[in-house]
Amino acid sequence: MAADPRMLDDVAKVVSSAMGTAFGMRDEVETRMRARLQSALSRMDLVTREDFEAVRDLAANARAEQEVLAERVAALETRIDELETALKTVTVARKAAPRPRAGTARKGPAKTAQPKTQD
Repeated sequence: MAADPRMLDDVAKVVSSAMGTAFGMRDEVETRMRARLQSALSRMDLVTREDFEAVRDLAANARAEQEVLAERVAALETRIDELETALKTVTVARKAAPRPRAGTARKGPAKTAQPKTQD
């Protein structure tokens, strides 16, 4: 049974036509799916990549600044603790130091009478 060349040409044309139609359908389906997906995404109120990256950068900068400020606050708290400790030490030392009694306080050097001279 020998194949008729015209029949093979017809089969090739039909297959070729079917492939073209299949590719055309694929392109059409892809276009419609893309349009529907884009429509669904636009209804979701999503942010753009540029907006997201800008906010991400702002958040990173704020975080770095917050860490610097946290270190400064810690240093200031340490300094306050040191000053409070020094103040307590001075207060305790003043309370422990003997105080002069009333009426026995020194009044400075005694005055001596100087003779008056006449001119």
